[in-house]
Amino acid sequence: MAETRSTVTSPAVPASASAQARLAAAASVLGVRRINGLLPRNRAGILAGRGLIASIMAAFGPTLPGTHVQAVRSGAVRGEWVRAAGVPHGDRAIYYVHGSGYVVCSARTHRGLASRLSRATGLPVFVLDYRLAPEHPFPAAADDVTAGYRWLLENGYEAADLVIGGDSAGCHLGLDLVLQNLGSGTPQPAGLFMFSPLMDLTLALAEQRDRRSPDPMAPARTGRRLIELYTRDEPESSPRLRLTLPPGAALPPLFVQASAGEMLSDDARHLRDMAAAAGVRCDLELWPGRIHVFQALPLLVPEAAPALRRTADFVASALAEANSVPRERVS
Repeated sequence: MAETRSTVTSPAVPASASAQARLAAAASVLGVRRINGLLPRNRAGILAGRGLIASIMAAFGPTLPGTHVQAVRSGAVRGEWVRAAGVPHGDRAIYYVHGSGYVVCSARTHRGLASRLSRATGLPVFVLDYRLAPEHPFPAAADDVTAGYRWLLENGYEAADLVIGGDSAGCHLGLDLVLQNLGSGTPQPAGLFMFSPLMDLTLALAEQRDRRSPDPMAPARTGRRLIELYTRDEPESSPRLRLTLPPGAALPPLFVQASAGEMLSDDARHLRDMAAAAGVRCDLELWPGRIHVFQALPLLVPEAAPALRRTADFVASALAEANSVPRERVS
């Protein structure tokens, strides 16, 4: 059964995975998982991995027709605005942080997902192109995510009009951002939604699950090797790697979706439990199936569309709640 504490009402989280999603997972174990497991951790292997994931994203999550894309190059901030057909460039937006182990993806690979998020929410989506490892190790990506958020605030957006989204490692970066906001006094966004969140950068939780049921996308050891290209010599106990939520932290509401059978499902549960202990609202949905970040692959996993509609419900409610109370304007 799906595990959920969400207050959104429709469509319902299904009780079982579709036949197409089950077939896709089985095929991926025999194909994508094996290829990813064999790629060496050198420049050629990294380039091959980047190409493989880009091809999968383009084939099974193409950009919607009529989508408007605007490149951003502003100081250290790189990325692109993505607006589905008919979506205006208004005063509210989604700030999206892509995943794939700090090494593989880009704003371009996630353009299809961003276009669907834009259509579902009616909002423009700014997808950050943060610097990738191994060329740029920790804390380059985290610093770029912070810079992107502050750039949005400096360019007319108020924090209460922004919702942050991310997948996989992008969720870790998004959570790091709101924790950094606590220390700096930077206003928090209205909410934070996460797809298949990576929380334990040692992948100890993921490895336990991967041994019980092989993840369709990649072995846990492959994911760990990617992450180590980013973390390098930084201690595992570093507070920006091993994220914790302080009790009573003034954080925005969190909305988490993951596949119940993927290797990061226990990371999602860990995040929910950590948030509950800190008194932070966190709605968790575990969708039947095994595909990591299934929301990005609608032609492969039919559940992607209803999952994005539920995400859009969260975005709308978070913005409404944040704008129901007086707020200070960022100068």
